[in-house]
Amino acid sequence: MRLSTKGRYGARAMLDLALNSGKGPVLLRDIAKRQEVSEKYLEHSITTLRKAGLVRSIRGARGGYVLAKLPSQIRLSEIMEVLEGSMAPVECVDDPQVCQRAQLCVTRDIWAEMKEAIDNILESITLQDMVERQNRKKNSKAIVYNI
Repeated sequence: MRLSTKGRYGARAMLDLALNSGKGPVLLRDIAKRQEVSEKYLEHSITTLRKAGLVRSIRGARGGYVLAKLPSQIRLSEIMEVLEGSMAPVECVDDPQVCQRAQLCVTRDIWAEMKEAIDNILESITLQDMVERQNRKKNSKAIVYNI
């Protein structure tokens, strides 16, 4: 299973907004530049996140985007659900009706366990957790270069 660029870039954009939370609206072009992503491509993810109520847009000369909730209140699972949909590796996990073997299929059980594990991990991580991880990475990199 692979995440699409929409999900990966959208999660990075949300992390960028979380890292800049409380500093005012962030321009999409600044997010795109910092995250090394096409601004045009990022517009699609941000629009989807805005419609889902995870991001707010602010118009005007000092406009841009801000998180709609605190970073500690936004789970990675919400972001990925909005941008990617179900994390099921195969369709029959979410809809057993698509396969006549669903009730007897051992591999479907394994795919369901995979989905549950992924969902549990995504549910356990907030944007605040991601900010803290990013800061730890930044600090450990600074230590390595100071040696």
